[in-house]
Amino acid sequence: MFDYNQKPDLNITPLVDIMLVLLAILMVTAPVIEFEEPINLPKGSASQQIQAVKKIDILITKDRIVRVNKKKYELNNFADNFVLYAKEKDRKTPIHIRAEKTLIYDDIMHVLKSVKEAGFYKVALITDG
Repeated sequence: MFDYNQKPDLNITPLVDIMLVLLAILMVTAPVIEFEEPINLPKGSASQQIQAVKKIDILITKDRIVRVNKKKYELNNFADNFVLYAKEKDRKTPIHIRAEKTLIYDDIMHVLKSVKEAGFYKVALITDG
């Protein structure tokens, strides 16, 4: 029969399991949550216009043809032609280099080295996302 003097023991294992799962979820989601504070920023001066920055686009095709802003050059002759092209250009002009994925590394490094030797220091290699 049933003994009324016996104390029932409480099984807390399921409770601990649930709390550990909730703790793990909290630990994963807490760093992702961003808090934003609404602030009023000062107004800038509208008298100064932003200048459009001109850049030089260099495209290297799989046929080893280098296009610099719609001018075509052979890869072998690129270094000399780029020095002549960049003679009247500002050395602070940003240069974006795009290259075909199937090209060998040396071809891209040749173009990059030629651009750096011409005196440009704002050079970026552009990739797809």
